[in-house]
Amino acid sequence: MKLYYCPMTRATRPRWLLEEVGSPYDLVRVDLGKGEHKRPEYQRIHPHGRVPALVDGDVTVFESSAICLYLADKFPDKKLAPALGSPARGPYYQWMVYAIATAEPPVLKVFLNTVRRPEAERNAAEAEAGRAEFQEVAALLTRVLDGRPFLLGDQFTAADVMVGSIVGWARGLKLVENHPALKEYSRRLVERPAYKRATAD
Repeated sequence: MKLYYCPMTRATRPRWLLEEVGSPYDLVRVDLGKGEHKRPEYQRIHPHGRVPALVDGDVTVFESSAICLYLADKFPDKKLAPALGSPARGPYYQWMVYAIATAEPPVLKVFLNTVRRPEAERNAAEAEAGRAEFQEVAALLTRVLDGRPFLLGDQFTAADVMVGSIVGWARGLKLVENHPALKEYSRRLVERPAYKRATAD
């Protein structure tokens, strides 16, 4: 397997999951600053010229959530996804989609308008809207995590990689300061050896 990767991007999610799996893989670094993601040879792998992308033999998958779903199912013995047909499979799908569809957009709004964009292009109202929207996300996740270490209970899954990566991002933006359960959830995740290996550089 080859993971096309750049640090501090969504590519960290599948790299983290690959480290959880423990199967050998090649890490192919894509230098966004040098425009390597826009080269024709890379765009044959990812048509939009973004990271991450995973090549596994004849299979190519892009989108961080899709790669994580693929890897969790490819290695069922690692128990990173509930078994097909189990009652937990539906909630697992829910959180995998929730991460991208609901949890990430407000965090991205805050990030773009407080960090990423040049100051003259930032929109304070949009940043505030993102903060408000994330409070709904934080309230729900706090209820779900009450009395359990992970989203689905005692078992860490790919859903924790997806949602946890966004909670960690939000934590860096000071969006979980009033949500101790989320701060603890994030701390618990970043202490995992696989996470440390995935973010060591």
